[in-house]
Amino acid sequence: MPVVLVLLASGLAAVPTQAAAQALIGYTVLVESGANRDAAIAAIRAAGGTVVKQNTAVGTVTARAPESGFIEQVTASDAVFGAARDFTVEETTAEASGSGSSGSVSGSVSAGSVSGSAGSGSVQGVEPDPLEDQQWGLRMVRADLARDKQLGSGGVYVGVLDSGIDGSHPDLSARLDRSLSRNFTRDIPLVDGPCEVKGCVDPVDVDDDGHGTHVAGIIAASANGFGTAGVAPRVTLVNLRAQQDSGYQFLQPTVDALTYGADIGLDVINMSFFLDPWRYNCSANPNDTPAEQIEQRTTVATMQRALDYAYGKGVTLVSSMGNNHEDLGKPRTDTGSPDFPPDGERARPIDNETCLKVPAESEHVLGVTALGPSQAKSDRSDYGVERIDLSAPGGYFKDYFGTPWYETKENRILSTYPRSASLAKGFIDADDNVTPLGVQNHLVKHCVGGTCAFYAFADGTSMASPHVAGVAALTVSQYGTADPARPGTLTMSPARVERILKGTAHKVPCPSPRTVSYEQTGRTPEWNATCEGDLNFNGFYGHGIVDAYHAVTRGGEFPGV
Repeated sequence: MPVVLVLLASGLAAVPTQAAAQALIGYTVLVESGANRDAAIAAIRAAGGTVVKQNTAVGTVTARAPESGFIEQVTASDAVFGAARDFTVEETTAEASGSGSSGSVSGSVSAGSVSGSAGSGSVQGVEPDPLEDQQWGLRMVRADLARDKQLGSGGVYVGVLDSGIDGSHPDLSARLDRSLSRNFTRDIPLVDGPCEVKGCVDPVDVDDDGHGTHVAGIIAASANGFGTAGVAPRVTLVNLRAQQDSGYQFLQPTVDALTYGADIGLDVINMSFFLDPWRYNCSANPNDTPAEQIEQRTTVATMQRALDYAYGKGVTLVSSMGNNHEDLGKPRTDTGSPDFPPDGERARPIDNETCLKVPAESEHVLGVTALGPSQAKSDRSDYGVERIDLSAPGGYFKDYFGTPWYETKENRILSTYPRSASLAKGFIDADDNVTPLGVQNHLVKHCVGGTCAFYAFADGTSMASPHVAGVAALTVSQYGTADPARPGTLTMSPARVERILKGTAHKVPCPSPRTVSYEQTGRTPEWNATCEGDLNFNGFYGHGIVDAYHAVTRGGEFPGV
């Protein structure tokens, strides 16, 4: 059944007198599996809450409620699994509660048919784009060779669940489907800065942070003779904006984006983030309060329902592993949570059995580690046999120690970057000249004729994941079948996509010695990493480095199950 985000009017319930003096903040309330939703709503009202909207696909209810005591009180109901704070709902007071739908979706949420034409997308002899010689990641995953077989089909749709996509960028404007794109969050002035538009909900073709645009370019920058090219340069991109301008990624916008993406028939969704405010969500960490424990259990369960929903509707889900130089099967003490509101972090010992990084450690998600140009695991990249699936180019600034290439920007990943974010961050001046700060942050201005655009070198597992998402999109383009529900589009089981990606990946053994020290580059011993496993599967490379050429030429060896 399609997801329905129900926006509810004000005046649904009177707020109890004892809550009148309290600030009302936003919450995601998860209805217990099999429970009556009306009973859950009654529990919300009894706890002093007012309903704002619902996501029926996963069973969440967004509410405004008192800042103190609500989580424990509402969770006491048999109809409620738990509750977590929703920071994207505008804070208000009891007297003004229930008016409006802050945090609601921008635009229609109905699942209409997708435009675009299916087909192989094959083109022989495509000329490289001008900046491709600096895109070593394309060559590592052999996307350059794959082009003779498959450039990607416009009938394959990839969701970028991130900070946005700059639709004005020359390498992305033709790839972005604005009619399907949505913004599921709103700017929060206290953390994101002043709102750029009235209502604080940015347009669907704007990225004021830059992260999402960089990711989108890795996946599908056009092979158009300008700038860079993506792994799958003819697939269609859909902006699923769920990240704040400040970089925070919160639960409810992410869940809404996932279920919406599933309902409109997306083939792949890239997730280069972990959910704030908890780096690890623990079910019963003794260092957390009872309300914080409920919140984390709710986050894990809610996201898993959304991921299950998307996977069940044919979406291949790809996630970055993270940049905390950590074996996710042997996590260290978490010193970075909760990271919102700011300055609330504390040391939390992490139990691997009861703590998860979401979405990298969620079910149905392909986890990706980051490699440098030498194929070495990036020092920052998380890793480990417990959670890794694949590896891909993500950049490693300190690669090639002892050579002239050490700590050069070219060790990072070059991709598209928005002008608006460049200007806001001081990377360019009002005349579009790159400033010293822009040079320091590895911004590149590229012009052909009278057209100019910006690109940036960046690194992290955020850059590795979209390489895999791009190869997944090529795989669906090559082997997918026509989707009868959405004429002109292709579809393919995510289970088969996964089999092809893993089966055709380039196998790389653990380094020798297996423990890699990064101390010579100035890192402390904490950064040293030990690779476990063998050639076929290990903690640095997973099933191997994703290989676009093998995926589109040998994927037929891996039929559906």
